[in-house]
Amino acid sequence: MAINGISGLLSPSNISALSKGENGIAKDDSSDFGGAIKSAIETIDKTQKDANKEIEKAVTGESQDLHKTIIALQTADLKFQLGLQVRNKLIGAYEEIMRMQV
Repeated sequence: MAINGISGLLSPSNISALSKGENGIAKDDSSDFGGAIKSAIETIDKTQKDANKEIEKAVTGESQDLHKTIIALQTADLKFQLGLQVRNKLIGAYEEIMRMQV
């Protein structure tokens, strides 16, 4: 299992994906907000499926590495919990905006 540090977030390859918009603000050409949400949900789904595969391998005896199975389960759980909290914050922000007086 590879653990990437924060330094990988601002690598030249990631920075080159950004381009200047009309107003001079950096804009990511690869996706918009909806695309980012879709990508995050697909990542969570893939992690859940990988965890299920690890469970199947452990149950059938195909894999003797119980640590790998537990790590996959914990990773899937943490990603799901993070996604759930982000969803809750987005819903809270939407409700707050809807309560604003115009």
